[in-house]
Amino acid sequence: MNSAARIEAFLEMMSAERGAAENTLSSYRRDLEDASEAIGGGLAGAGAADIRAYLDDIAARGFAPTSQARKLSAIRQFFKFLYAEGLRGDDPTGTLDSPRKGRPLPKTMTEAETGRLLDRAAEEAVAAAPDGDRLAAIRLHALVEVLYATGLRVSELVGLPVTVALRDDRFFMVRGKGDKERMVPLSAKARAAMRTWLSERATRPAFADSPHLFPASSDSGHLSRQVFARDLKSLAARAGIASAKISPHVLRHAFASHLLQNGADLRAVQQLLGHADISTTQIYTHVLEERLVRLVNDHHPLAD
Repeated sequence: MNSAARIEAFLEMMSAERGAAENTLSSYRRDLEDASEAIGGGLAGAGAADIRAYLDDIAARGFAPTSQARKLSAIRQFFKFLYAEGLRGDDPTGTLDSPRKGRPLPKTMTEAETGRLLDRAAEEAVAAAPDGDRLAAIRLHALVEVLYATGLRVSELVGLPVTVALRDDRFFMVRGKGDKERMVPLSAKARAAMRTWLSERATRPAFADSPHLFPASSDSGHLSRQVFARDLKSLAARAGIASAKISPHVLRHAFASHLLQNGADLRAVQQLLGHADISTTQIYTHVLEERLVRLVNDHHPLAD
C-alpha cells in the first residue's frame, strides 16, 4: 500500500470512526498530501529526520507557528493510525517537538459595537424595499441576532434546519463538531428576528421544500459561510465599524467574552460554545482576570 492509499485509509477511519467533519477531513488531506509530496518516497515511509526536514522547510517558507503545529498534528495522527493498524512498527513523530507558538487573544467587539451592529441590521430589515434587498436585509438581521444570541460556529449557523424557527422555543439543540449535540439559548430578539425571516421566507416558492432555515441555490442547499461573512463585513462598515475587525468568528468570540464579563462561569461558556476541552475555552481567561481586578478594585475596603 503506497502513501496515497494509506492517507485515504486514514481519512476513511477519521470519517467512519471519529465522525470528522468534511472541513476537518479536507484540512487533513491537504496537510498530509503536501507533506507526502515534499518528502522523497512519500509520507508513509518517512523517518523522523525526513519529517523534521519538512517542518524546517515549511518554517523557512514563512508558515506561521500555528500552521506548522497544525500540520505536525495531522502527521502525528496519521502515524498513530499506521502504528495501530500494524502498517508501521514505529512512530517517527514521537521524538519531534511541536513548534513554539504564542496564544494570541481572540479578536472581539465591545458591547457598544455589537449593539450598533445589531441595531443597524434591525433598521435595515425594517426599511428595506419589498424586493431582493428586503429578503437579504431580513435574512442578515436574523443571522446576526441568532449568532450573537447563541455563539454558534458559522457552519452551524448557516446550516440550521428550518424546524429550529418553526418551534419558536427558547432553546434548541445543535449538532456540532464530532457530531456532538448541545443545547443553546435563543434570546427574545433572536426569536423575533427569526419569525420575521420565516414570514419573508414563506413568500418565496423556491424555498418552500427546503429543510434549511437559510436556503440558497448552492451545492449544500443553504447559505454559504462566505456569503454571510461578506454580508456581515458590509453591515459592519455601514454601522461605522471597521470591516477588517469583524467576521462571524469575531461575533462568536463577542458572545463568549460578553457572557464572561457579565458574570458567566467558564464551564457554562465551554458548553455553550461546544468546546470538547476546557483548555480551548481558556483563551478567555483574560476576560475573567479583568473581571476579578474590577471586583477587587470596586469592593475591597483597601482599594484606592
